[in-house]
Amino acid sequence: MHLPDLIADLGLILAAAGITTLIFKKIKQPLVLGYIIAGLLVGSHLDFFPSVTDTKSINIWGEIGVIFLLFSLGLEFSFKKLVKVGGSASITAIVKVLFIILAGYLMGKAMGWKDMDSLFFGGILSISSTMIAIKAFEELGLKHKKFAGLVFGVLIVEDLLAILLLVLFSTLAVSQQSAGTEMVMSILKLAFFLVLWFLAGIFLIPSFLKATKKLMNDETMLVVSLALCLIMVLLADKVGFSPALGAFIMGSILAETTQAERIEHLTKSVKDLFAAVFFVSVGMLIEPAMLVKYAGPIILATLVIIFGKILFTILGALLSGQPLKTAVQSGMSLAQIGEFSFIIASLGLTLKVTSDFLYPIAVAAAAITTFTSPYLIKLAEPFYNFLKRVLPQKWLNGIERYSSSTEGITTLSDWKVLLRSYIFNTIIHSVIIIAIIFLAYRYVQPFIVKNIANSLTSIIISVIASFILMAPFLWALSIRRIQRTAYSHLWLNKKYTRGPLVAIEIFRIALGIFFVGFLMYEFFDTWVATGIALGLIVFGMIIFSRKLQSFYDKLERRFMLNLNARENQKPDILPWDTHLTELTVSPESEVVGKTLTDLMIREKYGVNIAMIERGRNSIPTPGRDERLYPNDKLLLIGADDQLAMVKAILEVDLPETESEKSFPDKEMTLQKVVVNLESPVYGLSIRNAGIREKAQALIVGIERGAERILNPSSDFVFDNGDVIWIVGNNKKIKEVI
Repeated sequence: MHLPDLIADLGLILAAAGITTLIFKKIKQPLVLGYIIAGLLVGSHLDFFPSVTDTKSINIWGEIGVIFLLFSLGLEFSFKKLVKVGGSASITAIVKVLFIILAGYLMGKAMGWKDMDSLFFGGILSISSTMIAIKAFEELGLKHKKFAGLVFGVLIVEDLLAILLLVLFSTLAVSQQSAGTEMVMSILKLAFFLVLWFLAGIFLIPSFLKATKKLMNDETMLVVSLALCLIMVLLADKVGFSPALGAFIMGSILAETTQAERIEHLTKSVKDLFAAVFFVSVGMLIEPAMLVKYAGPIILATLVIIFGKILFTILGALLSGQPLKTAVQSGMSLAQIGEFSFIIASLGLTLKVTSDFLYPIAVAAAAITTFTSPYLIKLAEPFYNFLKRVLPQKWLNGIERYSSSTEGITTLSDWKVLLRSYIFNTIIHSVIIIAIIFLAYRYVQPFIVKNIANSLTSIIISVIASFILMAPFLWALSIRRIQRTAYSHLWLNKKYTRGPLVAIEIFRIALGIFFVGFLMYEFFDTWVATGIALGLIVFGMIIFSRKLQSFYDKLERRFMLNLNARENQKPDILPWDTHLTELTVSPESEVVGKTLTDLMIREKYGVNIAMIERGRNSIPTPGRDERLYPNDKLLLIGADDQLAMVKAILEVDLPETESEKSFPDKEMTLQKVVVNLESPVYGLSIRNAGIREKAQALIVGIERGAERILNPSSDFVFDNGDVIWIVGNNKKIKEVI
């Protein structure tokens, strides 16, 4: 019996990958480089090693590797993380990516390359490696540093930008010219499907996983997760996007579910296997002679990656209002390329729009910058100190002033609050309504004609079904009242705001009527039929307005419940009915100062103490002689009734004073407020302003021009332009100041 080439090739690839990764583990270098070198060894360009024979099949396995690699990146991505990274990370990422694409393009043109080669080259150089940066931070123990938060935010935004680049480059490659209209349509199409898939995914998938939870053992969960991934891959391919985009989207949808960690754990082995094959297939495309021939471009590419990324990341971070030190540390951390660069390069080869030399250049530059990355991160602080010495003091003061000016509380006016809500409301519901009309016209009606009824009956059934589905979303788009408080504030200001508010409401109603008219126009030939149907539908919406509101509220509650389920879940890793909970030792508790041996919590109540958190110190599985002190946080394991008994002795409930009841329950933060002529506190002393009493906040410092006053006295009077540094709850401070 003859062994198929694919099995022999796979055995050879995994053997080579296994040996090289063991060596790279030993010398503490990224495994990705080991895979690439393994690919170089088993490729057709070196004769002194056995070579892969069925390259075509291995490339197909490599494409599967890209799908699972992006699925796992999506599981770590999460759209909610993207929302939380804020403006600083977004501005930094966008500035860096745009300038590096431009630098790569100009470098390609300077070397006489074609437009597509130069453009893809810019894209390859622009995206930093999430895997390499996170690994370096873990090894150097920097994850807790301030700049690490900005770096992780930039990497999250770059993941989304990389997906956008894949779509744009695909469009350009197909049209072979930078047709502006086609580019805009591609971006709008991407935005439409991203919103639609995210809304549908968050509404349906967590509900499905919850309903089938009891049936899901590890094997079933693995199969279902991979099936969901591949279904989204098919959908993405069907609407004209790359399969990798579908995998990424499904990963990011599953990242919002309560099963995210479990899915990530179960699919890790599959991802690791196929990713290894992908990176080995990357290495197989490297021709040593090509590396020698293009040594110049490789060195130039490496210099653009290292110096260009450091420079433009620092520029972007400073523009976003970050201090110089954070900007420099972030720039030095992002000077490498990785997994997305290989995917962009392979896209060019797949679409046959880039030259063969581009891929080896990208891989070689990635290998060099992967080696240099940890050393650059270590050099960040010395480089910052060097800049501090050589830059003019005037520049340093200017950067510090700009950074401080962007940190204050940004007060959103009622108009901003209202308009932002209306824009979100309009986009979300328009996408859903357009999708329903499209599905009804393209799929539902042809299906009914073919299998159930004649043409007219099928049209009537399709229109009725479509409208029933659209009705709650039409109500939310056109009639639903949004941000009532902001709206009423603006409405009461009769002089300036009633006109624009009426115009907005008319626009909302007109948009709803337009969508209903669009539905009718898709199905009916005559304007008379369209007009009659439109009138009946609008009349029906007014009659059933309350029922639509009730139904929409249920849909919205379900969506928000699914969206926030992961954050709201309790750990589910313990046997039987026991669970983890956290209790704090009250200073008044009788347990203070006693050892665990004296207290006998385990023996008396059946509760185990898993960890004691004392300030910044954590004591896992504490010993018998460990004592409990005031405000120690204990991580306890037990059943509900057992934990209730322990809670009674640990957390002593004293009668609350009025001030304690009203104290903000959210996290206290240091914030900055700038006093202007309209501020309620302008012209008042700290004592008379009553900030401490009204907002339960503490003023810790005031800046007046170049003067800085730490812990000001209560007689200090606020003036226009004063900068107040205040500790308290963001919402309370906004209400008072």
